[in-house]
Parts: sequence; structure tokens; C-alpha cells
Amino acid sequence: MTETLPLTGERTAPGIWHENYWFARHEAAYRWIVDSVGPNGRVLDAGCGEGYGAELLRAGGARQVFGLDYEDTSIRHAARAYPQVNLVQGNLVQTGFADGSFDLITSLQTIEHLWEQPRFVAECARILAPGGTLVLTTPNRLTFPPGNWYHTTELTMAELVELTEPALEVVQTYGLRHGERLTAWEAEHGSAVERQLEADHTEWDEKLSALVRRTNALDFEIGPPGDDCLDLVLVARAGRTAR
Repeated sequence: MTETLPLTGERTAPGIWHENYWFARHEAAYRWIVDSVGPNGRVLDAGCGEGYGAELLRAGGARQVFGLDYEDTSIRHAARAYPQVNLVQGNLVQTGFADGSFDLITSLQTIEHLWEQPRFVAECARILAPGGTLVLTTPNRLTFPPGNWYHTTELTMAELVELTEPALEVVQTYGLRHGERLTAWEAEHGSAVERQLEADHTEWDEKLSALVRRTNALDFEIGPPGDDCLDLVLVARAGRTAR
């Protein structure tokens, strides 16, 4: 059995019970990409972290999947855990891939960690094939609790669109929200996110612990964008003529 990647607070990973809410929230976006965008051809997961998302894209029908991350511990772990994914250690703003290398690039909950966000989007545009698709997700600055010191710049949807438009055509925007079960729990007990952040998981009460343990990707919905959404989802496309 592959060892769980150590939890640092910078990324989430499967198999850690008190991280399960965050893992499921991220997994929901990957599963939405599989169901709604349809990974095919050559796919890059930029900022792949533990690697579970790249593996979901591979299992979802992509012909070939690459996972790119700057952190060597994550890449070594992902290479052991997901041997059918091609893992590359490198800089997201200067990848080393050739122009037009990928039909789909996904980058989930990553851009908020980067100092050079416009340069990253431009690099994605460069390595996308003509007509290729980029899917970005990032926490909504209007709803995300402040204070994550791993984040350099959090964004609103308007800011994310403004950041993307110089390099790519923005095709659609969406928002990720809690589904019915989480919404009902919050109506009785308060914000699930705030409750988790108020105290160390060793001090959570039984109801919160049970909720976190049971949360899965189906507890989140992706629909119309709005100021109230938890995460932003943006789909963009490269021009159909060579750049």
C-alpha cells in the first residue's frame, strides 16, 4: 500500500480523515471535469500535488496524462501511487513543454499559490493545442476564510476572468457550492468551514467529526457563478489557429 503524503497545510490528500471535507471538495471539481468537459487526448494537471486528480483524469478517458508540480516530495509520492500518470517536476510558469503540447490543461486550487499568475496563464496558453481547453478552479476570495499563508493572491470571478482573457477565450464560468446535505447541516450547526477552522481536529465535537468523515464529492454542486459560491470554476479555450 502506498504511503499517504505528509500533510503540510499547503495541499490536500486522500486518506486523512480530518482533511476529508477539503479532499472531497477538490475531488468534486475533478469529477465534474470528467463528466462535463471530458478529458481526452493529452492532458496536463498543472499543480498536481498528491496526484489523485491526475489519476481521475486518466481513468476518466484521457489518452495520456501528465502531472506537473514544483515540489519534489509530491512528485515522488505521485509516481509511486499512480504509475500510469507521467509525473514531471518543474516550474508552472516555465514548464519546458513544447508549444501546443496538450488538448486539456487542468489546474485546480493552484493559481492562488502562485506569485506570477499572469505568466502562468500565458504559459498554459502557449502549451495548449489550438482549440484546447483550460480549466481553472480557485477559492472565491469573497467567501474563503482569510489567513492561508500559502496563498499569494486570492481572486473573485471578475478578477479571474480579467486575468485569463488576455491569453485565452473565456468560454464559461461556474461556482462550486455545498449540496443539499451540507446545506442542511449548516442550517442547524453553522458554517462547516468555520467550525473546522475554529479548533484543531482533536477538539471537534462528535457531530462535526462525523460530518467531515462522511463528506464525499457528491456533497458539492457546480452550477451558475455568484458571489456566494465557495470555489470559482473557469473554462477557457485556446485560439484555433497557431499562435
